[in-house]
This record gives sequence, structure tokens and C-alpha cells, in this order.
Amino acid sequence: MNPDNKTLPSDDELYNDYLKGKQEAGDKLMLRYGDALTSYLFYFIGDYHDAEDLMLDSFAAILVRKPKIGAGCFKAYLFKTARHKACRLWRKKLKQSEFSLPDDIISEEASPEKKTVIDENISSLHKCLNLIPTQYREALWLKYAMDLSYDQAAQIMACSKKKIDNLLSNGKKTLRKELEREGITRYEI
Repeated sequence: MNPDNKTLPSDDELYNDYLKGKQEAGDKLMLRYGDALTSYLFYFIGDYHDAEDLMLDSFAAILVRKPKIGAGCFKAYLFKTARHKACRLWRKKLKQSEFSLPDDIISEEASPEKKTVIDENISSLHKCLNLIPTQYREALWLKYAMDLSYDQAAQIMACSKKKIDNLLSNGKKTLRKELEREGITRYEI
């Protein structure tokens, strides 16, 4: 990479550098995706400590095994690996996933009244998300919270791009109905 170029190295460049023995490239990938992956796993399984452990296990699985990963697919491969590990943990604990929203969504500058309204809306959204099927919830999370493409979400969920489109469409419809039952009519989904 050109030292004068201020752009960050791509995932492919970092992973290839790691495969060539540059340990710091693996560290950079962990810094780039560690928090996002932990958040995804937390929302998928509902336990922060398990999410952190699974994040580390997922990176370890890739960085130790050093699988061949297609160009532009590192993030999707990482999240798919993490999803498989979370599913195994889920089965092991026989625990349903719990979807929750972080407290830091609420702005520090919001008035107490606005914070109360936001808290109530987040609580209602949380409740409604837990009422919709898990596949809908996960597809919505991957696309909108994690800002993944349809292709990346499809790779992670081990399904076709068309199925992701259907899951998102049906998930939004189902979520809208649940939100309306809760009395929330202003939403952007």
C-alpha cells in the first residue's frame, strides 16, 4: 500500500497480509470488526459475556485455520462463522435469543420528557421484535443495524439473496403490525 495514500487497507489486503505472516494485520481486522461482531452476537444470543467469547472464538477460528476467503467476503465469512458458533451455544444452553437495544441510543442532550418517550418507544420496539419470528428479527438486524448488504446477510444466514429480500419484507410487515398493536404509528422501517 502506498504510504502517501490515506485510505485504509481493505479487508482483503489485511487478510492476505495476515496470511503472509503479518500478525498486526489480524489485529487490525479484530479492531475493525470486533465491536460490531460482539454487538451482533449480543443481540443474537442476549448475553454480553458469551458474545465477547464467541467474537474471540470466531476470529480465532479464522486466524488459526486460515481458510481461503473470496475477495470482498471477509466480513460475511466472519459473521457467518460467528452465527454458527452462536447457534451451537444456543442449542447447548437451550436458550432463546433475546433482542435488546443499547442504552446509548438515547442522546445525552435529550430532555427528560424526550428520554421518557424514547425509552417507551425502545421498550415497545424491543417487545415487538421479540414477538416476530427469529429469522425476520435476524434479517432486520443484519440489514439495518449492522448495515450489511443483501449478499452479506444471505451469506451469514446461509440462504439466498431472494430469501433475505422476502425475510426483510415480511419482517417489516410483521413488525409494523406488532408496533401498531402497541399503539406506535410513527416509525421508519
